[in-house]
Parts: sequence; structure tokens; C-alpha cells
Amino acid sequence: MLRKTKWIITLLLGSVFSTYLHAEIVWVDVRSVAEHQVDSIDGDLRISHPQIVTEIAKLYPEKDTEIRLYCRSGFRASKAQSLLNDAGYVNVFNEGGIHDARKVRGIHPNNSKK
Repeated sequence: MLRKTKWIITLLLGSVFSTYLHAEIVWVDVRSVAEHQVDSIDGDLRISHPQIVTEIAKLYPEKDTEIRLYCRSGFRASKAQSLLNDAGYVNVFNEGGIHDARKVRGIHPNNSKK
């Protein structure tokens, strides 16, 4: 009985931690198309801040999805963060400008589109 209990606990803990370790972080560039064409980070979404709630809700309906936003200086990212918070998203962060988003992730500018 004890062996079976240990096995069940191990299975449950593995399931919980596996979900936590593989949780996706969604990075979103809220700058304009023109800004994005000049400089962007490969693999990140580009959604203008006025459309942020509609587009994120389509792609990530779970309100606890971790979303990291950036723009040129952090101002539009702040607006987008407020909009997402108002829509019920609880795990949204403003990373500031694109250079800040690179820095926090350890991405060298040469690893991004130019």
C-alpha cells in the first residue's frame, strides 16, 4: 500500500511540476507594423495595443497565461497591459522597450530581424 501511495504522489507531483516547467511565456510586440519591420525579435507576436484584447483572447483564452509586452519605450505596452488586466488577464507584464525585452531574455540584437 505504501509503495502504491508513493507512486501516486510521484505521478501527481510530476504532473504538476511538468505543467509549471513547460508553461508558455507569450511575448508580444505592441509597436506599429512599420516599427516592427525595421527591428523585431524573431518568434514574438506583433499586435497593436488597440487590438490586444481581441487577438490575445483568440490565441490564449486562459486568463492566467503569462504575457510579456514591449514597445519602443514602454508606454504602449503599459496601455496594452491595462487593457488585458481589465479583460481579466492576471499574469501580464510590461517589459518596457524592445531593447529591454532583448536584455531580460539575453538576446543579442544580431539574433533579431533588422
